[in-house]
Amino acid sequence: MFQLFSRARSHSFLRDRLDGEQVFRARSPERDAETDRARIQAIMGAIENALQAAEREQDGLNRRVEDVLARAAVTIGNGDDEYLEREALDSHHQDLFDKEIQNGQRRLKELSSSIAHFKFVKAAMLGRFPEIVAPITSN
Repeated sequence: MFQLFSRARSHSFLRDRLDGEQVFRARSPERDAETDRARIQAIMGAIENALQAAEREQDGLNRRVEDVLARAAVTIGNGDDEYLEREALDSHHQDLFDKEIQNGQRRLKELSSSIAHFKFVKAAMLGRFPEIVAPITSN
């Protein structure tokens, strides 16, 4: 008997507690639109930041590769038989420059590909969400 009373009382207590919480309330459409806009703008901002960072890295690396190419040209010399009489130190420097140039050009190729991908993602986002204005770039 005590168990029946206890169960009935707890059932009544829970029903009273849940009655006030069973009302479903949705946010306003304006608030939903603002939330969606904020999410999309966060994604667009991240894409734009990644794109600008990759372009800055590409510009800086391009300048450094050009500088290494200029230094390498100086160590090569301009004589027809320069490679026959080249000192060991100059050959060593030439090998180092060659490695730097190859690494730089490899990275430039990777950056070029990444930049193209970032631009594609940005265009896809703008195409999918035309009501969102892209952040203004400072290029």
